[in-house]
Amino acid sequence: MLDYVGSLYQLAILLYILDKLVERPIVSCMAINPNRLDQAFQALSDPTRRAIVARLCEGPASVSELAAPFSMAMPTLLRHIGVLETSGLIGTRKIGRVRRCTIEPAALEETQAWLEEQRVVWESRLDRLDGYVRNLHKQETDHARQKGRK
Repeated sequence: MLDYVGSLYQLAILLYILDKLVERPIVSCMAINPNRLDQAFQALSDPTRRAIVARLCEGPASVSELAAPFSMAMPTLLRHIGVLETSGLIGTRKIGRVRRCTIEPAALEETQAWLEEQRVVWESRLDRLDGYVRNLHKQETDHARQKGRK
């Protein structure tokens, strides 16, 4: 149990040190509308809505085509489509009696750009943490060798 607590303590110390090495805040924000980004992530938090977006990435589809793979009532599916439309991820338009849905690439591109920025930031932080841990390991190894010579 002590080893486990000790490991958690060491991890906490490493995270504290990493935080002190970082000049930027933990989560960086791009110059995009934060409300739109929040709405996009909230819309994508549901597996049904992610499936709808994935299907629309293949091309436009009617609401009934989108409903086919799901075993849910049409009003429930229409609520999902409404959330996606409000978030800006998809657009809909009525052609006669058929409502067609299309993907809105701009919203997905903004979300992708934000995620890419976060990936770059965290890769840099993890690289610095890796360097710090390697340096600590080298120091411990050198110290153990010097101790063994005495």
